[in-house]
Amino acid sequence: MSVPRIGIHLSTSGGVFKAAERAHEVGANTFQIFSSSPRMWRPAQIDPAHARQLQRLRDKYDCTPMAIHTSYLVNLCSQSEVVRRKSVDCFREEVLRAVALRAEYLVLHPGSWRGLTREQGLTLAAESIKEATHGIDLEAAGLRVLIENTAGAEYSLGGSFEQVGELIERLRPVAPVGCCLDTCHCHVAGYDLVTADGYEAMLRQIDATIGIGNVRVWHMNDAKAARGSKLDRHEHIGQGTIGIEPFRRLLNDSRFAHCAFIAETPVDDPGDDARNVQTMLALVRPPARPRLPRKVRLTEM
Repeated sequence: MSVPRIGIHLSTSGGVFKAAERAHEVGANTFQIFSSSPRMWRPAQIDPAHARQLQRLRDKYDCTPMAIHTSYLVNLCSQSEVVRRKSVDCFREEVLRAVALRAEYLVLHPGSWRGLTREQGLTLAAESIKEATHGIDLEAAGLRVLIENTAGAEYSLGGSFEQVGELIERLRPVAPVGCCLDTCHCHVAGYDLVTADGYEAMLRQIDATIGIGNVRVWHMNDAKAARGSKLDRHEHIGQGTIGIEPFRRLLNDSRFAHCAFIAETPVDDPGDDARNVQTMLALVRPPARPRLPRKVRLTEM
């Protein structure tokens, strides 16, 4: 049985390589970062020496995969051509930084299609990603774009599994693509993670629309708000309206053994990152020990 990939979103303060050090310190073997300020259009510059040190530390600590979360400003299906143009340019810079840092995944919220139809939004998002990645060989770089589901707010592209699946299908000819599912987003969008029957029903929907094999990352977040509320408010693992057992169920589900489980939980007090990682690690069941053959006594022969 492979070692589960469990981690958390971490700061790059002091240099991007510091995230790998912080991951090791909190007991994580995977992590997510921002490669630039998530609330500024101005792109960051990657220090090549820091990028090399990041890779050395990831190799040293067996810390993989690494995900980069795209800036919150990016809206690739905006009705405003000015905003969409800035989003395309910003996303291209995200892709270039992800390649420079040798990240495996680039997580993207497609954006809001307010003022358009959902079909127009899907078309614009796919065209924008195609434009932003033109001339960049993502496959050779080992980078995959992951479409993240959203909390289900009106006009937010990706609020349902169907929308995520549709966008993935449109992007297949354009770039290596997959999906990142967020537990809080699933819950507040109305999907049932909490009950065992609801969880199985949700997985059938995921497989029918996205494909379980296309899910590469789970963002592991409890929720402050109620199921179906559409309110994206993250909570510490096991301390919200989802509760601890759904996380145990998900972490031990062999259908997602290929996934990385990365928390985006609040940092209310010092040590919260480590506590959330350790909470998840404690939920993973140890592999079953092989049963040794029974010794045959001489009297039985």
